[in-house]
Amino acid sequence: MFGILLACGLGVPLPEDVSLILGGYLAHAGKANLWVMMITGFVGIMVGDSIIFFAGRRIGSQVGNRKGGFFARIVTPEKRARVEQLFHKHGDKIVCLARFMPGVRAVTFFTAGSVGMKYLRFLFFDGAAALVSAPVFIYLGFRFGGELETLLHNVKKGQTRVILVLVAVAVVYLGYFLWKRRRDKATAAAALAQLNAQAVIAAVQKQPEHAAPAAHREPSSLI
Repeated sequence: MFGILLACGLGVPLPEDVSLILGGYLAHAGKANLWVMMITGFVGIMVGDSIIFFAGRRIGSQVGNRKGGFFARIVTPEKRARVEQLFHKHGDKIVCLARFMPGVRAVTFFTAGSVGMKYLRFLFFDGAAALVSAPVFIYLGFRFGGELETLLHNVKKGQTRVILVLVAVAVVYLGYFLWKRRRDKATAAAALAQLNAQAVIAAVQKQPEHAAPAAHREPSSLI
């Protein structure tokens, strides 16, 4: 299982969650220890993710040419550009979300290394997600080992629902972002108009006043 998870972290299209469930099933069948499986699953995930993270830090700028080697086939410039936009919008927490999005997981971790994300922060966000996914899927395989086929089917359905929820959240966030940007533009325009009006008033007030007419003297009376 460690080798499979390592390959998943490197971008090989293998179902990570199914591998974890099968590890739990082996513990259910008495062929492995449950706690050893959980530790192995977590370590395998983190090692695989760390390898692709450091690959991004080392050869991130070479993606798209022959020097990129194996990783150039997984991390295309188009995918990397999309993930970089996600980093700019959502920050480092996108690493945590990518754990549950198999299609962009490897690209996200590679990009995290290439954009200069600190390794300890990467371990924090990725490890927090792995501490959820690895024990949960392994325990599901252990708990429902007698109904493995039904469990795998439900897991696939659950993944589809999670993706739909993430898409819905993204749409709502995009709508809010566009509304906020439009509101900020209107506020900025109103503030600029007010400043212009104040500047005009101040300019008028600073203009020199016209000299007051000389006081008329009454003619002295003749005696």
